[in-house]
Amino acid sequence: MAEVINMPRLSDTMEEGTVATWLKNVGDAVSEGDILAEIETDKATMEFESFNEGVLLYIGIQEGGTAKVDSLLAIIGEEGEDISGLISGDTSSTKEEASVPTETVSTEEVASTSGTSLPEGVIVVTMPRLSDTMEEGTVATWLKGIGDQVEEGDILAEIETDKATMEFESFQSGTLLHIGIQEGETAKVDALLAIIGPAGTDVSNVVANGVAPKKETPVKEEKKVEAPKVTPVVEEKKVATSTTNTSSNGGRIFASPLAKKIAQEKGINLSQVKGSGENGRIVKSDIENFNPAVAGGAGVPQFVATGEESFEDIDNSQMRKAIARSLGKSKFTAPHYYLNVELNMENMMNFRGQFNQLPDTKVSYNDMIIKATSIALKHHPQVNSQWFDDKMRLNHHVHIGVAVAVPDGLVVPVVNFANEKSLQQINAEVKQLAGKARDKKLTPGEMSGSTFTISNLGMFGITDFTSIINQPNSAILSVGAIVEKPVVKNGQLAVGHTMKLTLACDHRTVDGATGAQFLQTLKTYIENPVLMLA
Repeated sequence: MAEVINMPRLSDTMEEGTVATWLKNVGDAVSEGDILAEIETDKATMEFESFNEGVLLYIGIQEGGTAKVDSLLAIIGEEGEDISGLISGDTSSTKEEASVPTETVSTEEVASTSGTSLPEGVIVVTMPRLSDTMEEGTVATWLKGIGDQVEEGDILAEIETDKATMEFESFQSGTLLHIGIQEGETAKVDALLAIIGPAGTDVSNVVANGVAPKKETPVKEEKKVEAPKVTPVVEEKKVATSTTNTSSNGGRIFASPLAKKIAQEKGINLSQVKGSGENGRIVKSDIENFNPAVAGGAGVPQFVATGEESFEDIDNSQMRKAIARSLGKSKFTAPHYYLNVELNMENMMNFRGQFNQLPDTKVSYNDMIIKATSIALKHHPQVNSQWFDDKMRLNHHVHIGVAVAVPDGLVVPVVNFANEKSLQQINAEVKQLAGKARDKKLTPGEMSGSTFTISNLGMFGITDFTSIINQPNSAILSVGAIVEKPVVKNGQLAVGHTMKLTLACDHRTVDGATGAQFLQTLKTYIENPVLMLA
């Protein structure tokens, strides 16, 4: 039976590839492990080996041609086999996949298309959308096991979203019959999470008919029958285990067939060659660049570095993916510019010392900056604005987003109506929100609706920095550390304390003069904190 070979993903960032050279022609016999072609990726030109045996019946991308990952590259099968259906069906299948959302097909669609109806009383529970930006979720913990009784309102699982780890309640009662996503696995929103129904109900047909998703597998892969996807990691590991020789000391040597062929022609001992491929695999370029003098020969001194490359791959969490998406969009769509100001902090330091002498009172500099910023924003609504594709919104309320560092990245809980709250109220609320952020217990409502954001790295000794705007907000304030330094007071050199602020603005909504006027107002309140109590 003919096998469709697709353009493989040969690097983590590869989106398309160019066929540099075909090493097999239509009609040639192909054995497992043979080099089919050399493919140019975004990083290098790499050899692509076959995992199938047969005859090369069709070439879909000619030398010099470029195509997207998963495009039809070649077809291998039995000599004389009719493959016209696979060739003619390639374009239509590609179009169909392009129009399908990258979410797993719903249970109802699977049941209707497969002719399978759900058994009576059986409910399919799908991956919920627990935040407005959530596209996929990871099951952190299952609190129910297969066979357990589930009541409406029971916590089924803890699910990690792009913003927090949240409890997911069941809205049905019954027995947990099937778990579709194991702990630690990730799936798209609407993917099969679990099946609940009467005890003893057979749900194997529901699962077998394609409801259960594979880990992080887009639907186009599940629907593609005639053209199974090539997975580069598996390819390289498979090659590594199938193309081995033995070195002089009994160790295994990993080498591609083409590399072995060239080495044999040049009389090169593979045990002397250091491979640059996956798992130390020797590839064509290693043979071509091999220098016997450097590798070591009789009477030839060796100057070979003995260091060993080492790295660790860490899967991106849902939060880290969300940060990459949102900040990348902000940085490359909003025209950022930055304004800097240095403040005299003597009055604020004295004010804080006196204020904290009140019973049960302990406010931080950050609390005072939030309060001062919120008051200044009321004077400059243009800075408290938001940009949308079809409009600009001037907010008359002030909701301050406070950036909080957590192990997985960064979250921004919101202090609502900050200008109307006292310093003690802001202090208590920020502490509560920061604690919930570190415990991943923030709700979506506690992280949405900000009109302006403050990021403070002063506690880490950072004196000044620039931040990326938290869209759709128009600006973000970066707060540095208070430093002791020589300053000029009344024409005399003296020791003082200063702090630097950097305001990042979206030039679509905030002009330079507007941003500068806001900083002047903010400077007045910070350098004269008693005005905040008026």
